[in-house]
Amino acid sequence: MIRNPFPGLKTNRIAPGEYCSMHQGGIIATLLGSCVAACLYDPTSGIAGMNHFMLSNKRYAKNMPFVETESGRYGVNAMELLINDMLKAGAHRHQLRAKVFGGAVIMEKRQVKGNFFCVNDNFFCVGSVNCRFIQEFLVTERIPLLTADLGGDHGRMIYFDTRDYSVYVRKIQKTHSIKLAKRDHSVWQREITEHEYRPVPDATADQNVELWI
Repeated sequence: MIRNPFPGLKTNRIAPGEYCSMHQGGIIATLLGSCVAACLYDPTSGIAGMNHFMLSNKRYAKNMPFVETESGRYGVNAMELLINDMLKAGAHRHQLRAKVFGGAVIMEKRQVKGNFFCVNDNFFCVGSVNCRFIQEFLVTERIPLLTADLGGDHGRMIYFDTRDYSVYVRKIQKTHSIKLAKRDHSVWQREITEHEYRPVPDATADQNVELWI
C-alpha cells in the first residue's frame, strides 16, 4: 500500500489521460510508469496543475522532433489541455514553470517471457519517447524546466503540492513493475486504437526511495 504523505489534506488523484488544475491549497497525485506527468505552475497567480499522458503509436520517427510527429501532436494536445485549463483559471502562459517526472523503462524485452507483451511492439521504447517529447515541448514553448526526474527503471508515485509547488516522489519497488507495465501497455494499445478512428486534435485549441524536489 502506498502511504499518502499528506494525511488530512485534500488529494486529487489523476489517472492516465487525465489532468487537474487548482489554486493553491491541495495535492495532485498520480502513479507513473512509462507515462510522463508535467507539473506546471504560475507563481504570480498561484495557479498550478498536473497531467498524466503517454505518446502512443505503432512506430516512432527518430529523425525528426517528436512534437512534429502524429504521436507528438497528441502529446501537444495533452499539454495544451492542461495549460488552457490553467489559463482559464487565471494563470499567465509566460509565467509558467515546469517540473516533469516519469518515462521509466519498467519492463524490458528480456522480461516478457511468460507474460502477454509482444516483443516486437514499440511499447518498450515509449518511456524514452515520452521523456524526449516533454523536454522538446517545453523548449519549443519556452516554458522553463526547473526540475526533471525522468527515465530509470522504477515507477514513481508523485504528489504535487500546489501550496508551494514542491513535488514529493516515491520510487516504486521493482516487484510491482509487471503490474504497472500491464496498466501502461493497456493504455498504450487503447490509445493507438482510438487514434486510428479519430482525427488528430488541434493542439492550439526493490526499496522505496523518497525525495522532495
